[in-house]
Amino acid sequence: MVTYATLKNRPTTFMAATGLTVAEFDHLLPAFQRAYTAMYPPHLTAKGAQRKRKAGAGSKSTLETDADRLLFALVYMKTNPLQEMHGLQFGLSQAQANYWIHRYLPVVKAALAELGLLPERDGAQVATNNLALEGQPDLAVDGTERRRERPQDKEQQKRTYSGKKKTHTVKNILVVNETTSKVVYLGPTEPGSKHDKKAADEAAISYPTNAILDKDTGFQGYEPAQVITRQVKKAQRPGTEQR
Repeated sequence: MVTYATLKNRPTTFMAATGLTVAEFDHLLPAFQRAYTAMYPPHLTAKGAQRKRKAGAGSKSTLETDADRLLFALVYMKTNPLQEMHGLQFGLSQAQANYWIHRYLPVVKAALAELGLLPERDGAQVATNNLALEGQPDLAVDGTERRRERPQDKEQQKRTYSGKKKTHTVKNILVVNETTSKVVYLGPTEPGSKHDKKAADEAAISYPTNAILDKDTGFQGYEPAQVITRQVKKAQRPGTEQR
């Protein structure tokens, strides 16, 4: 069973599972604890009624510590597993995993907001966002896709089919600060068939003046005003070089 105590001494695995270093996790944990207490005061039940017995009475959860609870939420956010498989990793049933996912994810969001690490969702506000202005104005824009179940509706099947991934997906546009490695902007969730450049155009993202913006071929022709763009070229396979 996955626990913070067993995973914290395996930094590479910890990063792969959560997207954070152990130090970053430990920095986030106190904010998570404060946000959890604010959302779920210990003197109230889950339904908001006054407790008749001390918090913690009754059956014990396998998520025994706040660190385990935060780990549970971050692993789900990073790896996007089926709830059945996610519960299996933490000694929970699918129904229990579903309950705790919906309980903990808003807490993580509140903790990130407290620390000023929550990505901007309004593209027009990126230019003045502290996450974008931290360090040098060196940014990168990219599209990230994740698989979803195949819709039964034929029109939805067409909209969510990604020719790049050869499966049904949804996608988001991300802007990352390459100096700090922090996500500056998270765009709306789009169907997998939508082209990255079109999604970025519709987001109308503003950038700091004279910022350097790295992009890949999915953003060919994406040239925001007052921004210096750099397009990474794909490496040629051996034997395909032009002569």
